[in-house]
Amino acid sequence: MQKTVIIIGAGPAGLMAAEGIRAAGHQVHVYDAKPSACRKFLLAGVGGMNITHSEAYPEFIQRYYDKADWLDAAVSQFDGNALREWIHGLDIETFVGSSGRVFPKDMKAAPLLRNWLKRLRESGVEFHMRHKMVGLEGKQATFDHLGETRVVKADAVVLALGGASWPKLGADGAWVPVLQEQGVDVAELQSANCGFYSEWSEHLQTKFSGEPLKGVAFSFTQNDGQVVTKKGECIVTQDGMEGSLIYAFSKYLRDGINADGSASLTIDLLPLKSEDELIKKLGNTKPKESFSKYLKRTLGISGVKTALLHEVFDKQQLQTPEGLATCLKNVPVSFYKTKPIEEVISSAGGVCESGVNEQLMIRNLPGVFCAGEMLDWEAPTGGYLLTACFATGRLSGKGVVDWLRD
Repeated sequence: MQKTVIIIGAGPAGLMAAEGIRAAGHQVHVYDAKPSACRKFLLAGVGGMNITHSEAYPEFIQRYYDKADWLDAAVSQFDGNALREWIHGLDIETFVGSSGRVFPKDMKAAPLLRNWLKRLRESGVEFHMRHKMVGLEGKQATFDHLGETRVVKADAVVLALGGASWPKLGADGAWVPVLQEQGVDVAELQSANCGFYSEWSEHLQTKFSGEPLKGVAFSFTQNDGQVVTKKGECIVTQDGMEGSLIYAFSKYLRDGINADGSASLTIDLLPLKSEDELIKKLGNTKPKESFSKYLKRTLGISGVKTALLHEVFDKQQLQTPEGLATCLKNVPVSFYKTKPIEEVISSAGGVCESGVNEQLMIRNLPGVFCAGEMLDWEAPTGGYLLTACFATGRLSGKGVVDWLRD
């Protein structure tokens, strides 16, 4: 028998749930606080829509850190390959970039979304925009619609309200107290894929703020002694660091700051050269040559890289080729706080794993399911975030269909 289901949140997770539930013959209504669907998805695609990653599944699923086993139930059923096939079904071609990331052929999010929304509407999914959820009691949701209160009852509900990053696009975390009032366990929402604050000297702040730090490697030592190392680049800002390489370490640094008040990583300024190679090159000294000219001539190092050396080490540590080579390969940098959650790419935290069943239904709210970034998981950039949003949306949709049938 046809039942009525409401989806709250018109992002990828919510729309994926809507698609599966409507395909099973149920009436589906999608509600969202904003005037149009998938606003964060569209903005993320402005610089090139990275939809997923071509990495082999055993490595792919480990990108979800300590939540890998939990998310495996969703992602294994709708992994990167399945997502690509689904996109092709929307008449959007994809390609794999040199980094293994997967993009639509035209690099844009808008055509994909346009085709998807058209297909959903033609299937019978109804959309109700400018409806902000302000209350939830079981399967009854209360919305604020242009200043008016609207109460909607359904046979099942899917919550796909996102985390708390980019609140102007709709994901503001306002749902947290609403669910907590219903006794749902919610882990604190925190910044993920984010920049960090550090205490630079006045010299570095005034002379090198905004400078790119290229061709370097970062290393972080975990509590178990395992060292995580990644190469890339980032930006040295007036108050810390921003950019893809520092984002890749955001979970490790944030967890360290939460535990100890600060966290450090080590920068290798010349990761393509061994310490012995550096010592050999640095042995070519010239009388009365300044330190900066010496570094630039022998190793091509200048600007912000030289400034970081002076930031951390004293002159005595940099005097000999051996000492300087060691310093170049091991520049420690400490951070004390994440950038604000409203400024970051994504958020960690959300509805806890213990609070939902294997199909993402909230245990103490029968008939109410969760999907997407409002669940307690995180992932690095590279297509992993979107893949899990699609996959958990699909799993929650299947869960609704099974629950209504049973």
